[in-house]
Amino acid sequence: MRAVLIDSKDSDARFMEDAEESLLTGPVELDVLFSSYNYKDAMAVAGKGIARSFPLIPGIDVVGRVTASETEQYSAGDLVILNGDGIGESLHGGFATRARVRPDALVRLPAEISPDRAAAIGTAGFTAMLSVLRLEDTGIEPGSGDVLVTGASGGVGSIAVALLAGRGHRVVASSGRDEENGEYLRDLGAADVIHRSELSEEPGKPMQSQRWAGAIDGLGSTTLANVLAQTAWGGTVAAYGLAQGTDLPTTVLPFILRGVTLAGVNSVEAPLTLRERAWEALTRELDLDLLDSLTTGIGLSEAIAFAPLILAGETRGRTIVDVTQ
Repeated sequence: MRAVLIDSKDSDARFMEDAEESLLTGPVELDVLFSSYNYKDAMAVAGKGIARSFPLIPGIDVVGRVTASETEQYSAGDLVILNGDGIGESLHGGFATRARVRPDALVRLPAEISPDRAAAIGTAGFTAMLSVLRLEDTGIEPGSGDVLVTGASGGVGSIAVALLAGRGHRVVASSGRDEENGEYLRDLGAADVIHRSELSEEPGKPMQSQRWAGAIDGLGSTTLANVLAQTAWGGTVAAYGLAQGTDLPTTVLPFILRGVTLAGVNSVEAPLTLRERAWEALTRELDLDLLDSLTTGIGLSEAIAFAPLILAGETRGRTIVDVTQ
């Protein structure tokens, strides 16, 4: 079994051609076909606190083929997807050629999506769709006003821009590399691109000019505080990440004076019914050719060296991991 392995909290991740398959536990056995590279994966590989048990195979996404199952839900040959559910954090994940997983969060691979494209969607696309659904469920419809996406050049942000634009929203994309990535983001469907400094500097007034009918935020901290202060009456901000920080220097004013909703998005513990709803919507709505245009690939042997690039913000879009390479 080829695998990336983190032995302990203080050890560096290492690549192994002959890792012990006896490490794996779980009722559903898989041949891993592809994984993907997410910010959490980079943090785990770089020893930045994501890994919660050791030894650990990182990788919060798995696309694989069932080889054996102790549950009647799945049979050998079934193609499945698993995003989150603790893999790559407390359970062994997708940076290996084999996996054993729980069936509770497994979703069958839609026939319309190939395994490599499913990996390209991965947790990032899954999270993006969960965020879009949060806006939908609180009444944010096309025509309601501008919808902001922060961290728009990243994996979640890129797919969120494409999904929102595909639904007919006017999308404003915020990026720290607005000049470099402006054309890329407009190709995804953004109507306007702004620099993240407009939102990420010092917290502004608790109530600011109303700019956004809704927003999807992956940064937290000052950025999220300013986004909330700029959200229009009855608007919703779907928050899924903390790239800028875990703090939130805001007040209750946006909530009690404008009726703003701060909606949390958790892809790790999403129930199966919500997972199936999100993947059904992704199958129906995501432009797969557009997905291909924002996707690059690396081999499993490159996974360790790739982590610093993600952490430094030097990547964009989605990166799939071919575990056979």
